[in-house]
Amino acid sequence: MYLTVKETAERLTCSESQVKKLILDNKIRALYDGQEYLINEDQFQSHFKQVEKYKQLIEEILNEPIPEDIDIKDED
Repeated sequence: MYLTVKETAERLTCSESQVKKLILDNKIRALYDGQEYLINEDQFQSHFKQVEKYKQLIEEILNEPIPEDIDIKDED
């Protein structure tokens, strides 16, 4: 399925100008049909999977309990 620049920007949560810049910098593959750029949706699947993995990793790190420091001594 092909997306327009506007649809791609919504999916990537960025502006249309950023998407156009990424296309012109060859960081996003796109076809130009004479009027607008069309972007294949499948090229973002690995990106979304990686983002989901990072979210899970961050959640695990934030939920990990802080270990007690064994070097703390009661001086009283």
